[in-house]
Amino acid sequence: MYKDKRGMLLYILPAFILMTVFVFFPIILNFVYSLYRWSAFSDGKVFIGLENYVKMFSDENILISLKNNTWYAIVSVICQCGLGLVLAAVFESTKMRKFQPFFRTLYFIPSVISITVIGLLWQFLYSPTMGVVNPFLKAIGLGSLARDWLGGASTAMGSVIFVSQWQNIGYIMLLFIIAIQKIPEDIFESARIDGVNPFTNFFYIIVPQVTDTVLVTVVTTIIGAFKVFGEVYVMTGGGPGHATEVLAAYLYKAGFRNDEMGYAAAIATLTFLILLVLTLVQMKINQGPKEPKAPKVKKVKEAA
Repeated sequence: MYKDKRGMLLYILPAFILMTVFVFFPIILNFVYSLYRWSAFSDGKVFIGLENYVKMFSDENILISLKNNTWYAIVSVICQCGLGLVLAAVFESTKMRKFQPFFRTLYFIPSVISITVIGLLWQFLYSPTMGVVNPFLKAIGLGSLARDWLGGASTAMGSVIFVSQWQNIGYIMLLFIIAIQKIPEDIFESARIDGVNPFTNFFYIIVPQVTDTVLVTVVTTIIGAFKVFGEVYVMTGGGPGHATEVLAAYLYKAGFRNDEMGYAAAIATLTFLILLVLTLVQMKINQGPKEPKAPKVKKVKEAA
């Protein structure tokens, strides 16, 4: 530990300057810009106070975006975290461990592919004329389910969400595999000797031992759901209508299509506040429970 506080500050100063210039200052500047009406091609800015925020909370598309982001988060937690944990437990089982490298690679590959490529690929697969989803459904006798998946308001959001689950579940699965591998082998050996079945092994041994990883992945997945942009922008652009609108995509439209920079800054502030709260929750979870403090004992002076 450094005794010279000035020396410590000199080490911290470069990082603090970078954080101030590229993080703190832009956040503050964005909030200031949200108090004005202005466009990218206007000569000046008109101060309107909180008018952009009043407009935002009365904007039906903001409510649709919040609903879609929330729906995105719920499905992602269930599919990515829930199914990812199940797959990790299956591939870490004694019988499947020898096949794990193959399936681990197979599930992880989508995570490293560009979201633009993923979006264009699935846009083609979902196509009612050239895609393979509808012909596949017809081939297995489910032709009644064939439809324009991205063109219908009732199916577009679900179709986009499915793509995200397909892409990201492998990454979450790997995190859980690492967590399971850290569990002492003696625990599993004792369970095998006692004849514990796979379901009991999963719910009473694996789940309690990977609770920390579960909490972190859940919060991280929720944060990612409220930051989602690429999938929606590439596959549907927020359509049909505003059926697949999310906060990030609507922010982009407000700023770069409608040229309402002040309003876009207000949406960015709302998004920032949501992500800030979720990040604070994650930091709290990472800290874990506080250790109980030892009781204070009053010193008693010995009698002279």
